[in-house]
Amino acid sequence: MQHTVQDSPQQGGDIRQAAAAHFNSANADFRDGRWEAALSGFEAALALDETMEPAAIQAARCHANRGQWQAARDGFARVLMINPASYTAWLESGHACRRLGLFEDADQAYRRAAGLAPERHETFVALARILEEFGRFQDADDAVDKAVAAAARTSAQTVATVHRMMARYRLEQKLPDRALASLEAGIRVAAESAATLEELCDWQVERGYALMLMGEHARAHKAFGAASVSTREGTLLRLAEVSYMNNLWEEAGEVLRRCVALHPTSVSSLMALARHCSHCWDVAEAERLLQQVEALGSHPEVPGIRANARIRGGDAEEGLRLLIDEAKANHDGGRACSRVAMTSLYSDSYSAAQILDLHTWLFEPLGVKARERASFRREPLAGRRIRLGFISADMHYQHPVNIFMQPILRELDRSRFECFVYAAGGLNDDQTQLARQRSEHWVEVETWTDAQLAARIEQDKIDILVDLLGHTAHSRGMMLGRRAAPVQVNYLGYPGTTGIPNMDWLISDAVVTPDGAERYYSERVARLPGTVFCFAPEEDYPLPPITQEMAERPLTFGSVNNIAKYSTRTLGLYKRVLDSVEGSRLSLRTASFSDPQATGFFRARLQDLGFDTERVSLQPPLALPQMMRAYRDIDIVLDAHPYNGGTTSLQALWMGVPVITLEGQQFVSRMGTSFLTAAGLADWIAPDDDAYVALAQEKARDRAALVTLRRELRQRLLARDAWNPVIHTRNFEKALIDILKAEGYATA
Repeated sequence: MQHTVQDSPQQGGDIRQAAAAHFNSANADFRDGRWEAALSGFEAALALDETMEPAAIQAARCHANRGQWQAARDGFARVLMINPASYTAWLESGHACRRLGLFEDADQAYRRAAGLAPERHETFVALARILEEFGRFQDADDAVDKAVAAAARTSAQTVATVHRMMARYRLEQKLPDRALASLEAGIRVAAESAATLEELCDWQVERGYALMLMGEHARAHKAFGAASVSTREGTLLRLAEVSYMNNLWEEAGEVLRRCVALHPTSVSSLMALARHCSHCWDVAEAERLLQQVEALGSHPEVPGIRANARIRGGDAEEGLRLLIDEAKANHDGGRACSRVAMTSLYSDSYSAAQILDLHTWLFEPLGVKARERASFRREPLAGRRIRLGFISADMHYQHPVNIFMQPILRELDRSRFECFVYAAGGLNDDQTQLARQRSEHWVEVETWTDAQLAARIEQDKIDILVDLLGHTAHSRGMMLGRRAAPVQVNYLGYPGTTGIPNMDWLISDAVVTPDGAERYYSERVARLPGTVFCFAPEEDYPLPPITQEMAERPLTFGSVNNIAKYSTRTLGLYKRVLDSVEGSRLSLRTASFSDPQATGFFRARLQDLGFDTERVSLQPPLALPQMMRAYRDIDIVLDAHPYNGGTTSLQALWMGVPVITLEGQQFVSRMGTSFLTAAGLADWIAPDDDAYVALAQEKARDRAALVTLRRELRQRLLARDAWNPVIHTRNFEKALIDILKAEGYATA
């Protein structure tokens, strides 16, 4: 007969005390954001007392705070085994399910929580959000009414909080009219409950954002002005963020500088201004701010911002070195790796084969635990439309993706394609609204996890997913690497191979990726006729008068490009051209030259390379209409190498300015060759450096022929298929259908 040894009361008390000690210590770590240490402490407490519900809840929250949503869901399931009636576990399990894209499970969890505690407003707010994400607005409004009723039992301030939470959710989904309704209701309640000036400033930031989204710009600026009197750091940082999201960069900078003046030792404020300065090409100021941050302690974003500042200062090679070091320390295929990939395209020292090898190494981790293509179930295409998805963060004014995608969205054959756009970025303006109107389904996903977005793509039954992001700031490479659709395509957003596992195809053309170039790409290549990008601006840019004076003035070579494109090889070519064409001048225009210190640095660089800097003009950026008019002062554009001009070269051609390009080996260094071939200007393409210089001499010599070409160039372009957006869109559609056929889809 066996006997069970029971813990004595004294032993049980000692165990409970030890568990409580672990719990209290872990809570201290939790409050300080040390999630790993906190998790270890809570697990130690649970090992001693597996029924300690608060420890189980906090352990699950540690996983949630680390973005480990499946582990968080499992953790809340453990809580529910201890206490099936735990309101907190049901509510927060719903949050985890939503982050995992398990929308039905989230809905059920929220409803269980509401049943357990109908007096709690948080559940109804969460339920309203998930209902709104699927367009169930009446049901969402009913849930909001219940949230308000529950909050009213607590205080007027809690009612205002409900309205504010709903407003923020609605702004994330770019539902400004519904957001404004919540904001106005909340402001009324806040004012009636004697809210402070700082609290009202908070409200005005979001109110201004909603009004901007609605196109009510004058009212929005008034709201932003009211918010700007705040001295609270969080309010000012949010105001700067919202200003930036609405392309109000100058205003964002003013707010951030005021924020730093008010909070000079805040790392958050210093970093926000450093990021802003880096984005706005204020390289010297960004570096000064980073040094202030480092004096206060380490920060994980500093290396990336510093490298970006180096790149925008014109030193892509040093920026790349810094970024590779960062990627080696964070080799997960994430943002640090994407920065390396993008920067490598500017490097003189990487061949096409080395670019592929680098990208393959960078993003190899993304293929781990990828979904099998065979697991996707789609109906046969016969008798239905192809469900086409685009992921983009860049449908806003002047961005190249927007410029090239707007005509495609306008002309897409809706009888054959059902169009879904997953909007992954925060910037918003009139062009964003136009793209939204042209999209059959528009889903705001900026704040969504990869799991959420992948679940939505699956729910939408997307047949072919076109990534317009590549390795830019909002990259969804981790999701794509694990496969979110049966067929995944890289187009437009990234000019070359992505190296992402399970990125199946690259849409290109026969010049950018000629026969035999497939070996430089991790994707299969689908080629459009003509050229890969169709430049068909919807805005009118009148041609300047082409006069005889243009043939008699000193010849001006020009380039309008990102400063990182001015590699050592490119500047060497520019110098040789200037030296070989007597009396010629060079005009360089880039965003960096709005910063006097960056301009001085670049001028010193030109002097070190032997330029006669009296013949070189360094111009700051202009708004697009003014920039297009400024092409009148340029006679010939000199393309950059290895990263050719893309949009800017096409804009130059549109304004009647021919381009000399150097034919390269990979996508970014063959774009100019593609454009000029499609334009019937093959005689402006140089096979090597010496030919580039000789070509510049030749074309500069016959000024009369140059003026004639400028008069005729736009009409010549308009007569060609590559500049016809309808033909281009039909070709794009055919490429998608051919890809589906190649992947085994039976198409009608």
